Amino acid sequence: MNVKYYTKENCSLCDKGLLVLEKISKDIPLKIEMIDIYKDDELLEKFQIMIPVVEIEGVEVDFGILSEVKIRSFIDRL
Repeated sequence: MNVKYYTKENCSLCDKGLLVLEKISKDIPLKIEMIDIYKDDELLEKFQIMIPVVEIEGVEVDFGILSEVKIRSFIDRL
């Protein structure tokens, strides 16, 4: 399953969120694409105070302090 993970450098919340995704990926194969919002002005404007943001199948599933339960629940409904 393809996951877009919007992040930025030196973001401790992003590092913690990545651990959540890695934990989920032990049970569900995830291909995580890391996207630095500072490399795209549109993404920076859209996500600057929301990061990290998890997008699956074009849907913004979770942001900020990521919830493993919320992300797993979304995946289960697919």
